[in-house]
Amino acid sequence: MTLDDLKDLAAPGESDALEFKATTGQRAEGARAVCAMLNGRGGHVLFGVSDRGEVRGQAVTAHTQEEVDRELRKIDPPAFPAIEVVPVQDGNKVLVLGVGASPRGPHTFDGRPYLRQGPQTLVMPRARFEELLLERLHATHRWEKYPVPPGVDLQDLDHEEIHRILKAAILRGRMDPATEPEVPAILRGFGLLSEGVLLQAAVALFGRAERLQSLYPQFTVQLARFRGLDKLAAFEDNRRYWDHAFGLLRRAESFLMDHNRIASRIVGKLEREDSPAYLPDVTREALANALCHGDVRRPAGDRQPGRPALRSDP
Repeated sequence: MTLDDLKDLAAPGESDALEFKATTGQRAEGARAVCAMLNGRGGHVLFGVSDRGEVRGQAVTAHTQEEVDRELRKIDPPAFPAIEVVPVQDGNKVLVLGVGASPRGPHTFDGRPYLRQGPQTLVMPRARFEELLLERLHATHRWEKYPVPPGVDLQDLDHEEIHRILKAAILRGRMDPATEPEVPAILRGFGLLSEGVLLQAAVALFGRAERLQSLYPQFTVQLARFRGLDKLAAFEDNRRYWDHAFGLLRRAESFLMDHNRIASRIVGKLEREDSPAYLPDVTREALANALCHGDVRRPAGDRQPGRPALRSDP
């Protein structure tokens, strides 16, 4: 990095991805910022740059770098930012720490987790820390890959829906047309049946039997239409549905269409043209995203105070 590169980097001022420290005497604060950036989208910490973005530098020796490194060792899990020394003026230098977003988080510094909020480094709320921890564990301990509870079997699934999805997948070229039409074979092709064992994901996608509702109360969607723009005002309509993912999507789409204003005009030879206030393709995409990102690992009511609802509430 050249001096010009450094000035360009500092020019926009501090942000969630950029922190200035006048000297390494603030190395503990700088290490906290590194921790926060590891838990976010990464960034840079610059030692030798004033709060106003003035590139002044400082004396940087081997001992200086050792002191900074000692602070960075307090980050857990361990992380190793790229360290670069940039000469500036009068023998002074700026110490640049390059931080990448970490897949190994959440990280703590001296036992506490941090995050960036604009140019500030703040202690991470417990709920957010637990959420990041679950995301890290999710890669190896995925809820949907666990076997279903004893007593749940293929008869509890919506076989008509399974065949409908198979046909759609074949039409889109995502499944082999030669796929066997039997439900177990289809589920194996979808990765929902492993060595004869039905997985939780199969129930999330196709579970329909009424008795499953007590086992999976989190498979719900709540929809409401407010009177006006105030969410504290009375509802004009308020519904809650329990179903598998595809059923929930259809129910939610139907609810929105019931409340979607549709303007019409006559064009050509008495042909009517309808113009909905909200395009169905757009609302379907929003609903699908809400359902896909809903957390179904635990029942909706089984959560700690301060945690977000573990159901999808678009």
